[in-house]
Amino acid sequence: MKFGVIIRRWYKKNKRELPMRLTRDPYKIWISEIVMQQTRMNQGLPYYLRFIEAFPNVAALASAPEDAVLKQWQGLGYYSRARNLQWSARYIMEHLGGQFPGDFKTLLKLKGVGRYTAAAIASICYDEACAAVDGNVSRVIARLYGVEDPVNSPAGARQIEALAREMIDKQDPGTHNQAMIDFGAMQCKPSSPFCTRCPLAEGCNAYLTGRVDMLPVKTPKQTPEKRWFYFYIIIYKDQVILTKRGEKDIWRSLYQFPVLESKTPLPEEELVNSLVPAPLHSHLHKLSLSGPVLHQLSHRTIHARFIHVIMSSLPSVLPRDWMPVSIQNLDKYPVPRLISRYLESVKF
Repeated sequence: MKFGVIIRRWYKKNKRELPMRLTRDPYKIWISEIVMQQTRMNQGLPYYLRFIEAFPNVAALASAPEDAVLKQWQGLGYYSRARNLQWSARYIMEHLGGQFPGDFKTLLKLKGVGRYTAAAIASICYDEACAAVDGNVSRVIARLYGVEDPVNSPAGARQIEALAREMIDKQDPGTHNQAMIDFGAMQCKPSSPFCTRCPLAEGCNAYLTGRVDMLPVKTPKQTPEKRWFYFYIIIYKDQVILTKRGEKDIWRSLYQFPVLESKTPLPEEELVNSLVPAPLHSHLHKLSLSGPVLHQLSHRTIHARFIHVIMSSLPSVLPRDWMPVSIQNLDKYPVPRLISRYLESVKF
């Protein structure tokens, strides 16, 4: 029996019951696929539900303020994905008459939509026989067929894609793609897969050759860049100072506390004198320093410290990019996950 048939039979008995599987609305499938990229299902599902509640259709997403979209996305990271979603929603409204793209090739024109996402939407919503290949599917195929090329290399990706196309059920490609994804997520897991209870064990190359832990092969990622961020939490009465990040770095357009960035750590004994801006010296009432906070991004390791500065007054002229906001309204501003996690642990 073919691998695809066995996996689809497994899926009928074991599939995850998910809200996005109760619809063929391409907008909702699109949002779910973008939300779940590099996010575990149990972590991403609440974000998906909140995002759909806030922006139930393309028109709502297209017309929303960017800050509102970023706020709903807060905690998922990769904020460019949220901006790409809104760019694409506006493109659909302005250039496609509000009609969601209806085939694989047209879906690829949306910003942030790659081959996997386009294939998932096209197969689930339009029954187009496109193989949706994500990390789960790559792992399943690499183990089944003994693919030795790195799956994140051009040669390996082409091989995986070709095998995925051979396996697809042309009569019901949407169900097939979801079966492959669930099989990888639940059965053929990255570590400690359930090989002895796997319906494919008798034909699995990796299992038969003792290479389950060796496949799939991946080329190593580059070593993350290290950066040190020192944030001032400057408070005066019921206000705190925020700034907005620029357009050319991480966390683009998100809000933060005034920050000093460094490529090397600053000695702790020098932090207070180094970090308190000169204009604040005469207004300073109390100062304290947090312990180190580590935050890992895909290509960067952020080492952060938070400097709590209580002011007896504020200078009459503040730096141009400083925004005094009410502490009560602080949670209305989209901030990096690093900051939101820290704020969950402190009280003003």
